[in-house]
Amino acid sequence: MRRILASLFVPVFACVAFFAQQQDKSKRPSPPGTAEITIAGKKITINYSRPKMKDPKTGAVRKIYGGLVPYGQVWRTGANEATELITEADLTIGGVAVPKGKYTLFTIPDEKGWKLIINKQTGQWGTDYDAKQDLARVDMKTELIEIPVEQFTISLMAKGTNGATLRLDWEKTRAWVDLTAK
Repeated sequence: MRRILASLFVPVFACVAFFAQQQDKSKRPSPPGTAEITIAGKKITINYSRPKMKDPKTGAVRKIYGGLVPYGQVWRTGANEATELITEADLTIGGVAVPKGKYTLFTIPDEKGWKLIINKQTGQWGTDYDAKQDLARVDMKTELIEIPVEQFTISLMAKGTNGATLRLDWEKTRAWVDLTAK
């Protein structure tokens, strides 16, 4: 009887340990990140996952844009769960009105310019995209950056008293769009 219990304990314990580790998102190859700013007294938060240029299994440096992230296709803008925008303020992003609330951000990278997709569906895995849920698609500007960025980074940089710049940096590409709070 003890052998049977012992033989059951090890696999059960291993499963519990495995699932506990899966719940600790900081241990993922693409750990979570947060970009946050307060403008016009209102908080704006972006929750996302941060993949790296180096392949987590082999350590080889991957070609990101036009490779791992194809041009001209909807990209989850990070990894794992869909990238989430939470805003306490009504915003204007790239000239488009975005009411306060919770949204998912996707992008369409392209060599000539990017599109930021603000989608009303939330809480989904990053590859679950429904174009019928799009609130808006706005143009993003892009530029090459000299020093490669190893880990995908989203930032919100203050611009004036009521504005910010939403920036996406990875590999040798920076994409950005301005936003203002109403």
